[in-house]
Amino acid sequence: MSTMRAYRIHGFGGPEVLKAEDIEIPEPGAGEVLVRVGAASANPVDLKTRAGQYPLIREDKLPYTLGRDFSGVVERTGDGVTQWRTGDGVYGFVGQGQGAYAQFVVVAANALARRPQHVDAVTAGAVPLAALTAWQGLFDHGKLEAGGRVLIHAGAGGVGHFAVQFAKQHGAQVFATASGDGIEFVRSLGADRVIDYHAQRFEDVARDMDLVFDLIGGDTQRRSWAAVATGGALISTLTEPSQTEASSHGARAARYTARPDGRQLTEIAGLIDNGSVRVVVAERFAFDAVGKALERLAKGHVRGKLVVEVAA
Repeated sequence: MSTMRAYRIHGFGGPEVLKAEDIEIPEPGAGEVLVRVGAASANPVDLKTRAGQYPLIREDKLPYTLGRDFSGVVERTGDGVTQWRTGDGVYGFVGQGQGAYAQFVVVAANALARRPQHVDAVTAGAVPLAALTAWQGLFDHGKLEAGGRVLIHAGAGGVGHFAVQFAKQHGAQVFATASGDGIEFVRSLGADRVIDYHAQRFEDVARDMDLVFDLIGGDTQRRSWAAVATGGALISTLTEPSQTEASSHGARAARYTARPDGRQLTEIAGLIDNGSVRVVVAERFAFDAVGKALERLAKGHVRGKLVVEVAA
């Protein structure tokens, strides 16, 4: 029996529940691929899952390996997989399956894409979940069009820094909120107007937005209705926006969860490789420092992404 090292939780709680364990390497089933993980990123959903605050992962899923996205190399394929071969460099998002803070991960073949070639393999591991969340929020749910106006909250964060670039590359007029050194960072990503939310009320600056992309929730989401144009949309990754407010503004409102999509990751890799989008890695952590990466994420104000190097 071959084993691998993985970071798992057997119960919900704080940093103390995350344990490094040696477990059996999974076997890919039909339509699946076993990937040797090179790098995985730290995402807010890992903190929520660890704490028992992510509704799709409950006690019946435990023990559970954290980590949702990765870059790596195809180790072997399951029955019916023809598009991937051993040795292919790939990246992907595991969805709700067992996670990527492990030396190997099994993922659906259609959730994979060839990793971008103009960044190193570790940087590629920062991309899938954050980039898919941004892409799907802006275009699948937000229906953002060229020439549209979008307000992106938390533009300096993992999802936000991709959203600013995707929206700008798409031909939208981009407003984004940030603070401190994040202001210049978001401006460098191409935002047309960066709003210092400590110094200004964003709703006094950003008006008649075709889309407000909410990555903060709470009072920020409630105040965002003042920025939404009639016929516009408020799309959130966090809490369901008020349908009553949406109706009163003649707007759409939705909360969504990102889904794996190899086709979209292929398109995103193309944008990275042609220089239209850059991936910002704020800090790299060794595999035995997964817990430290999550605690740094919990402190907030990360400019870009945090990445764990799984393979030395």
